[in-house]
Amino acid sequence: MSTADLGGQRVWVTGGHGFLGRRVVERLEAVGAEVLAPPHAELELRDPAAVNDFAQREGPDVVVHLAARVGGIGANQVHPGTFWRDNTLMGVNVLEAARVGGAKRVVIVGTVCAYPKFTEVPFREDDLWSGFPEETNAPYGVAKRALATGLQAYRDEFGVGGAYLLPANLYGPEDDFDLQTSHVIPALIRKFVEAHDAGADEVPAWGTGSASREFLYVEDCAEAIVLAAAACNGPEPINLGTGAETTIRDLAETIRRLVGFEGRIAWDPTKPDGQPRRSLDTRRAADRLGWRAATSLEEGLRTTIAWYRAARDPWARSP
Repeated sequence: MSTADLGGQRVWVTGGHGFLGRRVVERLEAVGAEVLAPPHAELELRDPAAVNDFAQREGPDVVVHLAARVGGIGANQVHPGTFWRDNTLMGVNVLEAARVGGAKRVVIVGTVCAYPKFTEVPFREDDLWSGFPEETNAPYGVAKRALATGLQAYRDEFGVGGAYLLPANLYGPEDDFDLQTSHVIPALIRKFVEAHDAGADEVPAWGTGSASREFLYVEDCAEAIVLAAAACNGPEPINLGTGAETTIRDLAETIRRLVGFEGRIAWDPTKPDGQPRRSLDTRRAADRLGWRAATSLEEGLRTTIAWYRAARDPWARSP
């Protein structure tokens, strides 16, 4: 599979100004694609008429749907209806707009949160429908999971090709470091760096630390998405990850060591751990995309910590 096939293609990227989207847009432009990435202020993806008008006017060859309402466990608990509503509306509208606009392929980026709470590790794509997602982010996971069925239905009825991708938890420079909305890696990095600089004795952390996750460096994920956009056209979901399972406790200890913080970690078992375990079977990505993650967790964390330390002043003023 070659990304050179995207040269001269019109590729509509939703969420193209976001954390992942910026990397995808850069890679698409590097291979000669004509990228369409209107920001939210110019195109409201929850408005079906606006989205259809855009697709009919611009006529994209390929659509990459990255836009999503996202957040950590806390944000999902406070706004479950918003997460379900916005992600469902955006996904359905973009898929329909791709159809009316004549797109040949649609790449939909789902979420590992779509997997059932008690999925056997490593998660295999065939297990996606074997149970209900973990409760703290179920509305978000269900909304994104439904798009796998939508893409398959549009393939069967309307001939819209494409791919449905399931990335592990993403992280990297320029992530969201606002403690009200961030995921675990940027939240821990911020806490440890600020505690180190303040000479604090401890850093608070949610849960028990026993839950496990798999983490994927954002640049590696962007590479896989562009490969899928180039030629992938199959009905089965595809996991994107490293295949390495890491407990939150081990993650916290690694970040503490890399930051140089010498205080203790104060785990708060009254806060939820979320899904007990997460780790992905990534063989299908290697087979269908010829892709494997290249960045180790420690390497990616070092780069992300260095970026945050150089650019943290705006975040330090956040509540």
